[in-house]
Amino acid sequence: MLEDVGAELDFLSPPHAGWRAANLEMLWMIWVLPGVVRTLRPDILFCAGNTYAVVAVALKLWLGRDCPPVPLKVSNDLDRHDKPAWFRFFYGVWLKVQGRYLDHFIGMETPMSSEIRERLCVSDDRVTIIPDPALSQALIERLRAGRQVGRNDRAGRRFVCVGRLMPQKNISLLLRAFRRGAGEGDTLTIIGDGPERGKLEQLSRDLELEGQVIFRGYMPEPAALLPSFDALLLSSNYEGVPAVVLEALAAGLPIVATDCSRSMATLLGHGALGELVPMGDEQALADAIARTRPSSQDEQLSLAQARRFTLEEASEAYLRVMSELVRRCEDARGGGERAGASTPRPL
Repeated sequence: MLEDVGAELDFLSPPHAGWRAANLEMLWMIWVLPGVVRTLRPDILFCAGNTYAVVAVALKLWLGRDCPPVPLKVSNDLDRHDKPAWFRFFYGVWLKVQGRYLDHFIGMETPMSSEIRERLCVSDDRVTIIPDPALSQALIERLRAGRQVGRNDRAGRRFVCVGRLMPQKNISLLLRAFRRGAGEGDTLTIIGDGPERGKLEQLSRDLELEGQVIFRGYMPEPAALLPSFDALLLSSNYEGVPAVVLEALAAGLPIVATDCSRSMATLLGHGALGELVPMGDEQALADAIARTRPSSQDEQLSLAQARRFTLEEASEAYLRVMSELVRRCEDARGGGERAGASTPRPL
């Protein structure tokens, strides 16, 4: 993606690699970023996802009025129906803390607007919807071209699942449903790696799916492989706006997915571009797999949907949000040396 837009980025990373560094990443960021902010004095501190909200709130508390405005991109489902009631209660409290301390919230699809307002208790003027820029026009063109080349008349349907092999993705549910819903000659390719791979490979053997299920492991550009498949399967317990769904729309694939976020129905054109099933419902997922046909999708509609989620469409919208936040911040402080700056400098 960076090659598509010619982005030039500076990176500040933890000094040591490995799982220990990953486990301490949040603490490292909270410790280091105040000094970085004081040195670089950015206009905006952009928080790119829910995972890092704790860092953003910590900086707000640490730096006080010296902290630049912080917009948070809401990257995951906030309802979390996959969790028990006690978790949802404390998670709801944490969301309200974010709503109190952070300045603005960016949702990735239209239904997220009400979700953000309700769960974070914020007003309309603190929420902006910008379709997630997971694609580029160049990528869409490549995927569409590859889709035409990738078609063939071989027996059996070629399903694909892309994602990190972790509990959130619920690949074990997918394997069991695939065994019940797949026909003779159908295959399922799983692209991705993660802590559950060994367990899932064993489950595949237990279900006698050898030869039908292929674990490809980590692939640097999985989107490029999508045109060679017939349908995308997603079995997650929760998501925001999954990039792989957008990539599948760009490639013209029909999609079968669990109803794992408020945005999924809108993404799939309320049934025109795929089928949604209840989370955790093995039989419903199996039935949807059995019904899926490679040529069942409205390709012009999927193309129009994919084009909403491009860098080209989103870039100006992000700049407008950031510029308005800088203006509000300067007005609240009574002006300042960067007041009136035409282009905000994000961190």
